[in-house]
Amino acid sequence: MATLTIRLPDDKHERLRQLAKRRKISMNKLMEEMSTATLTQFDAELRFRSLAKQGSVKAGLKILDKLDQAFSK
Repeated sequence: MATLTIRLPDDKHERLRQLAKRRKISMNKLMEEMSTATLTQFDAELRFRSLAKQGSVKAGLKILDKLDQAFSK
């Protein structure tokens, strides 16, 4: 397991410390959870972009039109 040192403004550090305290977890666990969430979002974006490159713009717009119609009712 790696060790990471980061520099944060004091006010941000305090807010993160309070968040960890409220959730009853350590700062280490909070950072781990936040990094996992960020990496999950990044992976989803990469997958979406990869799939979008393989698809058809016309077909994609057609699907979006169907969604608009379904949700505008």
